[in-house]
Amino acid sequence: MFRASSRLLDCRLTLFTRANCSLCDTARQVLRIARNKRPFAYHEINVMDPGQEKWKSVYEFDTPVVHIDKAETKETSTSALKLMHRFKEEDVMKLMDEAEGA
Repeated sequence: MFRASSRLLDCRLTLFTRANCSLCDTARQVLRIARNKRPFAYHEINVMDPGQEKWKSVYEFDTPVVHIDKAETKETSTSALKLMHRFKEEDVMKLMDEAEGA
């Protein structure tokens, strides 16, 4: 029980998405399920929004993408641990474990 509370918000997940993306909707649902089992800080970026040109150039044709960083990381980067397109809750948990161990 104590281990679960010590993990509270150890990871930050950033979902890169775009409008009218059914894979993005599925990714959100997977992340919702994962978050119910293991809390994490969450941020979502629509790569097509004004001001997101950096991410648009990287992920315009690859959404959804999830970056998994340690929670204390101020801003995600392209070197973050990633899941792309189709992934499962178990994949999210595995990379969270990896991020926490880094």
